[in-house]
Amino acid sequence: MEQTLLLNASYEPLKVVHWQKAITLWCQGKVEVIEVHDREIRAVSISFKLPSVIRLIRFVKIKRRYDYVPFSRANIYARDKHTCQYCGSVFAISDLTFDHVIPVAQAGRKDWENIVTCCVGCNRKKGGRTPREARMRLIRSPRRPNSVPAIRITIGLRDAPENWRDYLYWNMELDDT
Repeated sequence: MEQTLLLNASYEPLKVVHWQKAITLWCQGKVEVIEVHDREIRAVSISFKLPSVIRLIRFVKIKRRYDYVPFSRANIYARDKHTCQYCGSVFAISDLTFDHVIPVAQAGRKDWENIVTCCVGCNRKKGGRTPREARMRLIRSPRRPNSVPAIRITIGLRDAPENWRDYLYWNMELDDT
C-alpha cells in the first residue's frame, strides 16, 4: 500500500507514515498535502487522491541524539567487526548469527551487553549454555557502542516514489512506522 512522506513545517523529512495516518492528520488540520499519488480514494460523498508528501502546519522541534545507536542485528555485526566473538574468524553477513552470552532460558536479556556476533558453528557448539558451561571464551565482552558505525546504509531509498526525491536528504533513514 502507498506510504506518505511526512515533512516538518521547515520541509525537513521526519518519517514515513501509512497513507491512513496521513489522511487522519489532514482531517485534523495538522498537515497540508504537498504531493499526491495517482491512486484515488472514494467515499460516499467525497473522493481524493492519496497523499504522497505531507507537511506539518506547525514546526515540531526534534531532539536528535547523535550518540544513540539503534539496537539491531546489523549494528551488532558492525560493533563486532563481523568477527565471531568465540573463534575470532571474520565472516560474511550471510554466515553470521548472534548469540546470547547468558541464554534467554537463564534470564539473559536482549541488549547490547548480552548479545555478540557468532558464527553458526560456534553457536551450535555453545548451544543454550553460558560460555563457561560450554568451555568457550569470549574474545571481547559485549558493550553498548559509543557512536554510530562510520557507514550507515539506508534501506528503501531506491524504492521511494519519484515525487519524494526533492524532499529527501541522501543520508536519511526511512522507516515504516
